[in-house]
Amino acid sequence: MAYKIYIVEDEQSVLMLLKENLEKIGYEVITVKDFTKVNQEFEDSQADLVIIDIKLPYFNGYYWCNEIRKLSNVPVIFLSSASDDINQIIAMDMGADDFIEKPFKMDILTAKIRAILRRTYSFSEDNGSDITVNSLSLRLDDMTVKFGEESIELSKNEFKILKVLMEDAGSVVSREKLMTKLWEDDMYIEENTLTVNINRLRKRLSSIGCQDFISTRVGSGYIVNK
Repeated sequence: MAYKIYIVEDEQSVLMLLKENLEKIGYEVITVKDFTKVNQEFEDSQADLVIIDIKLPYFNGYYWCNEIRKLSNVPVIFLSSASDDINQIIAMDMGADDFIEKPFKMDILTAKIRAILRRTYSFSEDNGSDITVNSLSLRLDDMTVKFGEESIELSKNEFKILKVLMEDAGSVVSREKLMTKLWEDDMYIEENTLTVNINRLRKRLSSIGCQDFISTRVGSGYIVNK
């Protein structure tokens, strides 16, 4: 069965370029019809991945990403000419899985889509026992983490990072290893995206009372102490 991709883009030329090229390589593409009902269209589409611009009519892409996150942890890729560091950081903080600058190369975009879909929908292979370190438990079947009586659902990137760090608890995990686990053979991800994801994960853990769980080893990587 083909993966479904929902595209929210107001530039018709870009929208058709994406639709035509993604359909050629086997994806089912659903395009936005009503820019005031993006969340409803997303829910109706049952999409496996969302591509969304930042600058849109009525409400911007950040607003809609937040609304989609209320419904699902489906991967979201931002596609925008507003590619300064602030916009990229905001996008990642809103729960985006990636950010691609316009103008873009179609082969780079499709490589990113393949990598994200591969790492997202292979999680069923990870089902099994929870991982527990220092009273923090990570559930492998639903990507939630629990500390005491508090629990939260993680994004795909947050889950992957925490899983690697907890599996190697007591040892320093290099940035290179985390990058490889996160993005596999996708060579186009910028390294600062990892830093953004680590910082966001720390804030999420702090929100349930788990402080200073991930330590930085300058020049080496990150560690979860046993």
